[in-house]
Formats: sequence, C-alpha cells, structure tokens
Amino acid sequence: MKRTKVIDALQCTDYGKEITVMGWVRTHRSSKAVDFIALNDGSTIKNIQVVVDPQTVSEEMLKQITTGACIGVTGTLVESPAQGQASEIQCKSIQLFGLCGSDYPMQKKGQSFEYMRQYAHLRLRTNTFGAVMRIRHNMAMAIHTYFHEHGFFYFHSPLITASDCEGAGQMFQVTTKNLYDLKKDKDGKIIYDDDFFGKTTSLTVSGQLEGELGATALGAIYTFGPTFRAENSNTPRHLAEFWMIEPEVAFIDLDDLMDLEEDFIKYCVRWALDNCQDDLQFLNKMIDKTLIERLEGVLKDDFVRLPYTKGIEILHEAIQNGRKFEFPCEWGDDLASEHERYLVEEYFKKPVIMTHYPKKIKAFYMKIDDEKPVCNGEVMEQTVQGTDVLFPQIGEIIGGSVREEDYDKLMGEITERNIPMKDMWWYLDTRKYGSCPHGGFGLGFERLILFVTGMQNIRDVIPFPRTPKNAEF
Repeated sequence: MKRTKVIDALQCTDYGKEITVMGWVRTHRSSKAVDFIALNDGSTIKNIQVVVDPQTVSEEMLKQITTGACIGVTGTLVESPAQGQASEIQCKSIQLFGLCGSDYPMQKKGQSFEYMRQYAHLRLRTNTFGAVMRIRHNMAMAIHTYFHEHGFFYFHSPLITASDCEGAGQMFQVTTKNLYDLKKDKDGKIIYDDDFFGKTTSLTVSGQLEGELGATALGAIYTFGPTFRAENSNTPRHLAEFWMIEPEVAFIDLDDLMDLEEDFIKYCVRWALDNCQDDLQFLNKMIDKTLIERLEGVLKDDFVRLPYTKGIEILHEAIQNGRKFEFPCEWGDDLASEHERYLVEEYFKKPVIMTHYPKKIKAFYMKIDDEKPVCNGEVMEQTVQGTDVLFPQIGEIIGGSVREEDYDKLMGEITERNIPMKDMWWYLDTRKYGSCPHGGFGLGFERLILFVTGMQNIRDVIPFPRTPKNAEF
C-alpha cells in the first residue's frame, strides 16, 4: 500500500479508510489490553498515535518496538477520542524496518543541547531539531520566493576565490599541493606554479564582490550559499561554515536600501508565522516563551533608523544615568552586542537600522558621506553609508551599504588601507566601464534562524556545525 505521510494522516478526516504510515517510534506504552505507539516521520512536529491490540501483533514483535525503532503501520484511520489529536490509527499489521537498541543516544528526554551536539547525526530526529530544520527549510523558501517576486535573479558566486572581500585574511586555503613537500623560492615563499589554479586560492568569505558584477549587468541579483571564515571564535554566534544571503541592486540609494532590508526581513518573519505555526508553538513552549510575541512584534512597527553618532549619544546618556556596559562605546568604536541590544531591547524596544558608521571601522567599498557628523558639539571623522540591522536577542542580523561607485575614490581607500588588489582588477573594472550607483547587504542565514526559532546557540540551527577543532560528520 502507498505510504501516507503523518502530516497528511493527521489532517485527513476520511475515517474508516485504510492507510499505511512509516516512521520512527517516539514512545511505546504497553499494557495487557492495548499498546500505544507514537510515530513520527519528520513531516510534522506532531506524532500520530497507533493503537495496537496485542492479539493482532505478536508479543515478540511488540517487544522489539522501542524508542527510535523504524516501523511501518497499516491500519484504519479513526477519529481520536484523545485531546489534542483529531486522528489515530487502529493497527492491523506492523512491519519492522530497523531495530533500535537501549544504547540509542536520543532515547531520554531532557538532554542538553551540548550533549546532543556530540550526536549531530541523530539529534535531527528529536522534536526540537526537527522543528528547527523544518523552519530552516521554510526560511530558504521565503528567501527565494521574496527575491523572485521582486524581480531579482539568483546569482551563483564562486566558492573558490583568489580575493578576500573582507580584507581580514581569515580564509581557508584551497590547494592540491603536497603539504609534506612544499617547494619554496629563495625568499622562503611557497611556489604555487604547480598548484591546481597556479596561484593562492581560498574558500570564499562572501559573494558580494562577484554579486556587484551581477548587479551591474542584471540590475538586481541575490546570492544564497555557503561561506567560510577561518576565525578562531568559540562563541554561540560564530561558525566557520555558514550560509549567506547577499542581494546587490543597481541604482539604489541609502533610503531604498533600508526599505529593502526592512521589507525583506519582515517578509521572512511573516512567512514563518504563516507556514510554521506548529513548530513555532512547540519552540515557544519548550525553548523561548516569548518567541511568537517577539516575531509578531517585528511586524508591528517600522524599524528605527538611527545614525551611529546619535546611537553613541544615547549610550553616553545611559552611562551617565548609571547604566553599566562591559565594553567602552566612544565615537569611533565598533559597537559590542551589549550596546546593540540595549538600543533595540531597552531604549527603542523595536528593531533598529543603524547608519553612517565611522569610515575606519567599515569596509573599503562603502560610499563615504559628504558631510562629517557632529557628536556632542565636536566635528568627528568621515562616515560611510553603511547599514546594520539590529534585532532583539541577536544584535546585528544584517550588514549592508551603498557601494562606492567612483573609481578614484575607491582606489584612494584601497591605497590608504594597503589592500592587496592584484587579483581584483575585474572588480575595479566595474568602476571604469559604465559605473553606476549600487548597494546591497549580507544576512547570515543562521542568524535569521536563531531569531525565528528562539534557539540560543548558532551551532543548533545548522545540521552539522563547523567550529574550531570540530568538523565531525
């Protein structure tokens, strides 16, 4: 008989119909009169209850149906007398696909997320991680749907690159060279002539630079793919391998860019509320009791648009009124998460788009403002048209900017910062041949999933996290 997914069986009201469901056993309760098996196949957070008359299934088989075992059940769909479920299955026969011993690591309830990370290949079968992965899928669908509906083209930027977009140098090198026998020149530098690409190459930290090329040809593009940072950060907010969404748009100014950022992220949150209600309700109950309220709050109000200089003044005022911060926040400092969260969660109580950051703390490609800001009566250094979207509990969730389209100004920044550009002539060509105003932003996919699920550690919103000293599975 054709298999029916659990999500479809639970929604079906064609009682009396014979169906077959297949999945993994969540629980099995036995008595002399009747057995109850909770079965889940990953299609929904909800289990379907299978009611088994011990007379119809051998005692030997029932003993083998333990938590984690994989079975198929054929039976009659009936209306359930139990609360919280519309349907259940009166079992006629059971097929045992895979046994599961008592050493099954995901057997007990109440295990810590840290414990479950040791078994990332099995934690996906738990309620929490099933919910997170279904939401992750839905967010990917929301992203593609939003950009498709708004006339963007999905643009595939390379994963292997000879350029460092961020200029930080924390990149994973790609090579086919024998690391036990590296040939070096007279200055002690490694010779790459015999390497696969004939030069130093790395895994990408961002698709932005290539995305700009796409935007200056197609008008509006977005990239959505894995990126890599060899940053030795053991924190709940950093991964070495993560996914990025990076739209780039020609003929966009700062106000348009902020409109795009706000509209896009609200669309994703609305999609989650519309399409993931069962999973969100579970996470709201088990992980974060303010989750749904917080998601609905994002949709309620316009985001605050706050110049960096005004943000610094607000933080200084808070300090004068007795608020203590671990890190300093003088004009020119890159704000710490605690500063961002104060502005979002305590001062404005809504998401904030911070703009016009000091030039020295932002990337070389950001467009420089014409006027210098005044902070507490003092004229400060130059600022750039950068935008950071700050969210409750997360801090920065989006980073973007209007890009500098003027060749001479861009070259001035590159020279001033001593950025090696020998492999980026192609990027500079966009400013030599038909340059245009353009801008875009980057959204870390896992940061979005953290916010939408209420999870506290970024390692728990990607199936197999890659972090310092950890590349299992």
